[in-house]
Amino acid sequence: MRGIIAIVIMVGIVMLLNRLSGVLLPFFAAWLLAYLLFPLVRFFQYKCRLKYRILGIVCALLCVCLVLAVCFWLIVPPMIEEAGRIKDVMIAYVEGNSTLNSIPGKVQDFIREHTDVEQLKAIVTQEGFMDSVKETMPKVWDVVAQSFSVLSSLLSLTMILLYTIFILLDYEEISNGWPNLLPERYRGFAVQLASDVEEGMNKYFRGQAMIAFLVGVLFSIGFLIIGFPMAIPLGMFIGLLNMVPYLQMLGFIPTIILALAKSAETGQNFWIIMLMAIAVFAVVQVIQDAFLTPKIMGQVTGLNAAIILLSLSIWGSLLGMLGMIIALPLTTLLLSYYQRYIIKRKRPIS
Repeated sequence: MRGIIAIVIMVGIVMLLNRLSGVLLPFFAAWLLAYLLFPLVRFFQYKCRLKYRILGIVCALLCVCLVLAVCFWLIVPPMIEEAGRIKDVMIAYVEGNSTLNSIPGKVQDFIREHTDVEQLKAIVTQEGFMDSVKETMPKVWDVVAQSFSVLSSLLSLTMILLYTIFILLDYEEISNGWPNLLPERYRGFAVQLASDVEEGMNKYFRGQAMIAFLVGVLFSIGFLIIGFPMAIPLGMFIGLLNMVPYLQMLGFIPTIILALAKSAETGQNFWIIMLMAIAVFAVVQVIQDAFLTPKIMGQVTGLNAAIILLSLSIWGSLLGMLGMIIALPLTTLLLSYYQRYIIKRKRPIS
């Protein structure tokens, strides 16, 4: 009976959470945001000696907005400039003013087979673009209006911001008080488990963020050396993808597009440009796998390089992308609990 009651309670909790998901999602998003912002808030409050917590929160939010604005300024203008060049090349190509001899014939045949030239011309030329916008905007607006309410989205963002501020105001009390909601006999284990998970995730994400940043810098340097368009934005974008191990391979898609644009614009052979880009990928991947990941993640998690690669392979195979994200912290936690509760290492007798 106890088992049946427990199952009924669990099913009821799951159904309740599913029913309240729209209300709870902003709260959990705000809690994650508060968790990420709290070290910065604590820095401003205690290191910069701000008297009130709300001032530290405001300074932290302003710093985040400033960083996002700088990233936007560094990335968006080069993208707009490169998009303008690509547009000019495309207009010349679709109007027949350019033959693009530097691009292999098979690639051009593939583009022609999978692209409507007239439609492409209508999009890339200013008049055709404006006509397309005028024609499609009513349809797009209908889809947007039916899909979600703009007012509701703004309200959700406002709620997330308010939740974040209120959580940060009493962060210590909330994070230290949740064990009191559990039965006393489970509190010790729950607190220890939460502490171990938090420590493992903190170490993992700090290490992975460092690897992603260094990989982004290496890609940017490599693309600058070979004179690749949008070298820094593309390199940092691939580095950001590296927050999930090996996801940077998706960076091949924009790389191929930019290689085509550079070949069409400069007249260089497409395959030579792609070979240089592939060489950058290969060199950075070797540096990452041979030095960065074993050194940084091995030092952070305490795992051997072979165990790190095995962990990524196993969890990635079991859970896909999510498995690759949680592979290292979960492996570290499982090994720790295996040693603590299964092996139960005995102290040497003196």
